[in-house]
Amino acid sequence: MDIISAKELHKRLKDGEEIVLIDVREPWEKEEFNIGGELIPLGELMGKMDDLEKHRHQTVVIYCKSGNRSQMAQNLLLNYGFEDVLNLEGGVEAWITDVDGV
Repeated sequence: MDIISAKELHKRLKDGEEIVLIDVREPWEKEEFNIGGELIPLGELMGKMDDLEKHRHQTVVIYCKSGNRSQMAQNLLLNYGFEDVLNLEGGVEAWITDVDGV
């Protein structure tokens, strides 16, 4: 499985790279901390595949709190034929530590 570190994602976003961010956490989690992704809770992801079709050929980074739910979401998108899906290693917990904590 392809992963991306919080520091690498931050750098690529800062450099202006076009990356689709998908947050598979629950709404209350996004309210606590948000890095800017589109909120699609994991349980709703299957029903949103048609909406996400436009991103099939783009770089997509999936994230959750720690990386577990996003790994399931990553597998789902890859099985649907998405080409470049990365899982944020350590999720927003890593982002808070490695990016915001710097």
